Amino acid sequence: MPLMKMIRWFVMGAALATGAAFAAGDEWQPAIGPLKTRWAKDVAPGKVWTEYPRPQMVRKDWLNLNGLWDYTIIDTNVPSPSSYQGKILVPFPVESALSGVMRRLDEKHHLVYRRTFKLPGSWKGRHVLLQFGAADWQTEVFINSESVGTHRGGYDPFTFDITTALKSGPVQEILVDIFDPTEGGQPRGKQVRKPEGICYTPTSGIWQTVWLEPVPELNIVDLFISPDVDHSLVRVVANCNGVGSGDLVEAVVSENGKEIGRKRGGAWSPLEIPIPHPKLWSPNQPFLYDLKIELRNGHKRLDAVTSYFAMRKTGLGKDAKGRTRLMLNGEPIFEIGTLDQGFWPDGIYTAPSDTAMRYDIETTKKLGFNMIRKHVKVEPDRWYYYCDKLGMIVWQDMPSAFLSDAKEDDKEQFEQELRQLIYTHRNHPCITTWVLFNEGWGQYDTVRLARMLKESDPSRLVDDASGWTDQNVGDLIDMHKYPGPDSPKPETNRAAVLGEFGGLGLGVDGHTWAKKTWGYQGMDSRKALTERYVNLLSKALELKESAGLSAAVYTQTTDVETECNGLMTYDREIVKPDEAAVAAANRKLQTEGR
Repeated sequence: MPLMKMIRWFVMGAALATGAAFAAGDEWQPAIGPLKTRWAKDVAPGKVWTEYPRPQMVRKDWLNLNGLWDYTIIDTNVPSPSSYQGKILVPFPVESALSGVMRRLDEKHHLVYRRTFKLPGSWKGRHVLLQFGAADWQTEVFINSESVGTHRGGYDPFTFDITTALKSGPVQEILVDIFDPTEGGQPRGKQVRKPEGICYTPTSGIWQTVWLEPVPELNIVDLFISPDVDHSLVRVVANCNGVGSGDLVEAVVSENGKEIGRKRGGAWSPLEIPIPHPKLWSPNQPFLYDLKIELRNGHKRLDAVTSYFAMRKTGLGKDAKGRTRLMLNGEPIFEIGTLDQGFWPDGIYTAPSDTAMRYDIETTKKLGFNMIRKHVKVEPDRWYYYCDKLGMIVWQDMPSAFLSDAKEDDKEQFEQELRQLIYTHRNHPCITTWVLFNEGWGQYDTVRLARMLKESDPSRLVDDASGWTDQNVGDLIDMHKYPGPDSPKPETNRAAVLGEFGGLGLGVDGHTWAKKTWGYQGMDSRKALTERYVNLLSKALELKESAGLSAAVYTQTTDVETECNGLMTYDREIVKPDEAAVAAANRKLQTEGR
């Protein structure tokens, strides 16, 4: 071990020797922020994000590490903390009120977390995995003062096998050291150090669930689930760790609790399971099949996970006039959605609870939308699960990296995180479209990257550039127009979409982040907002027929900080336009005209 690291851990060990794990009932209060949601009152150290975080690969045994941790913010030149400044509620980012801290991190400091844990006795003899839903941005993890790994990336999950670092005693110590420059060259979406306009408060540190999971030495690492609607089957690949020639994977498909298909084969090999009379997934009928995967050696079960999938197919096709259209399951579909930023006034990137997160999707659905464009942010896995379950199409943006001079290491990081985005979300049926760049933000090598995206995932559509920087590649030609609407002209191999429009701003007293708010087009009342929205949708319907428009994305789901373009206030207390009128306009746009 290098001398500096030895000094670091000698000092840290001495500082932590008298520390004790704190109980869930220890005193904690959220910081006082500008605005909070109704779900904030239910947040407490003993009940914060208690749901299993990975719905498409579920194991029965796990240990949730969300809750109170020690924390400190120290200079990047300081080798180790000599003490801790207080307690932080994981998984809320340090800048958020719900973390209990509400402090900003900068490029001169890093954030250190610390807690202890005890492993259940039933886990003895198994490997222990430490799982992070996401942490922003550069993370190093230590177990009992031993480094078990590092990770770079603010949006993708990562895992460390910590088995060899565990000690014989009952209490184990975990320390997480995170550096987040925020405005470096890494993908960061709309995070900025000085929020204003369309850019907002940053997120640093752990911002999704942290958990422990026991697995056998031979285990299932992940799944690749590929529905084939044309041949009425699903292909399942179970990637496994340490399997031998006698080990087999068994996949069982169930429909409403009844087994309809079973197949055995080798790990890492496609198992093709026929799906008789498949029920196709759509926003109106979001049917999900259950899937159980077992790793077996003869009659012995080595490992098992449960999952789900949908039979659905997305692509392009021609309408009666020969114009290129979006297709779902071989039928034309008009997609009307909201631009969804995924920010919360009290949790910033992290919703106060699973219930709160689901509320946004449910409300969007009630308002008659069939699509959400997840804007330059990646959500926790459970967000996509709810879109799968509730029937919400998702256009998934790659978080923007503002590469002013496109340094090679920054481009390498961007592409690594792009590949991870595709890989970690490939099984969600709700995602039909990958959006590579937004409005030229950090845009480079568009043709190469769009083709790489398509080659990596030919089952989904690719939007090379949403906005004004199209490079004539991908499946969509996309424009933005405020308030709009408008439409580009469909091409032989690309459908015409309106990636952003609307922006009808209405601040509601008592429900804003700040006294001063703004919108792209100011409205003076709920009635005016409703009438203007319905008028915009009527024009979009005309464009659907006259210009061949195939999709439109309204800005936006909720207000965000000083921006009041939302259909809902930032605290989610008020739906600003008349709900029935908005829903009727949206459904009319989907069903009328061709």
